[in-house]
Amino acid sequence: MPRISKEKEKKIKEAILHLLFENSPKLLFTVQVARELARDEEYTKKLLLDLENQELAISVKKNSQGDDYSRRIRWRLSNKAYSTYQDLFEKKNKFL
Repeated sequence: MPRISKEKEKKIKEAILHLLFENSPKLLFTVQVARELARDEEYTKKLLLDLENQELAISVKKNSQGDDYSRRIRWRLSNKAYSTYQDLFEKKNKFL
């Protein structure tokens, strides 16, 4: 399998963050993010975990009843990342 450059990996992470922002406040499973971006689930999970370490994404490992998922993880943007995206889109719409 060919290696993906750091630049392309950064662009994929940006696409993941944009996808999470577009679907906010809905939480997306890893498989949903992977399908939307046409990427492998394990690779997508690795990138999402990197984003979580950078405090840009937050993993949710419990369902709405408070029970732990055994194998699944849902994802959302962190509050910091959401407010940054919100500001960017407000500025963009202001100039249009």
